[in-house]
Formats: sequence, structure tokens, C-alpha cells
Amino acid sequence: MEITEVRITQREGEGRLRGFANITFDDSFVVRGVRIVEGDEGLFVSMPSHRKPDGTYQDIAHPINNETRSMIETRIIGAYKNAIAEGAKSQE
Repeated sequence: MEITEVRITQREGEGRLRGFANITFDDSFVVRGVRIVEGDEGLFVSMPSHRKPDGTYQDIAHPINNETRSMIETRIIGAYKNAIAEGAKSQE
């Protein structure tokens, strides 16, 4: 399985939320709404979820193992940092 595309939408002024990512796997399957969050120890990704009637949240899609989670997180955070750098360059 390969991540073939990552699209970033940046957010400002929304607390710790820094943006959203849509990721495409093998040019054939997309996961939308992955959140990019600024935590106490740096950036991390949060999988899309929905609120259950009891007020808790349940992931809609999520990696099954740490290797896949790490691959997704690395690609999304890298793409986010590139988007930030590109934005800074365009403002100069």
C-alpha cells in the first residue's frame, strides 16, 4: 500500500487545530478529514471520527498497526510543513 497523494487545507485561529488532510492510497482509495493537531509534544494526526449518541467519538477510518500509522503521520506532517513553507515563500 502506497500513499499516492496528500492534500492539505490549513486552518488558523482554531485552537490547536492546524489543518486537515485528504490522503489517497494507491490512486484508488481516499480518506478525507484527517485532522492535523498541535499537541504538547508537537504535531500529530487524528483520524476522522463521528460523535456517538453517548458523546464519545469513534474513528471512521484508522490504521491497524503502528507501521501504517507512522507512515501516514510522517507523510501528512511533511506535506503540512511543506505547505507552510510554500505559504511563507509566497508572502515574501
